[in-house]
Amino acid sequence: MSGAIEAKLADLGITLPEAAAPAANYVPYVKSGNQLFISGQIPQTASGEKVIGKLGDTMETEAGQEAAKLCAISLIAQMKAATGDLDKVARIVKLVGFVNSTLEFGDQPAVINGASNFMVDVFGDKGRHARSAVSAASLPFGVAVEVEAIVELAD
Repeated sequence: MSGAIEAKLADLGITLPEAAAPAANYVPYVKSGNQLFISGQIPQTASGEKVIGKLGDTMETEAGQEAAKLCAISLIAQMKAATGDLDKVARIVKLVGFVNSTLEFGDQPAVINGASNFMVDVFGDKGRHARSAVSAASLPFGVAVEVEAIVELAD
């Protein structure tokens, strides 16, 4: 039986992908006490294609927001892999978003809103979080966005 968070995802038309395996020498998440630290997730479509682009050059803000939302979906998939039950998520504490962007592009916060808004859509007030949104000259595989998270788990 699925819990309230999985029911909310279903209401939003979201099917969680399998949690992504690490692409290098790191683990996808670390549990420490009641905190879960999730490694950066990159935007991948349901078919597994990476969302490639540079904001301010080959990609507009709205497309970047969609890429950030895909990162958030992958973060939630990692939460599910780590806990087995998304209702064990007590709070999204912090997101850190990296935006592959030109020197002139200054709308990184709007891009990362794609992830932030989705966390609130899914978790309600428990999804409100602290956040950083920063520019990066490039990101792994040429992806447009990467987002990592710190999550508080229920006891």
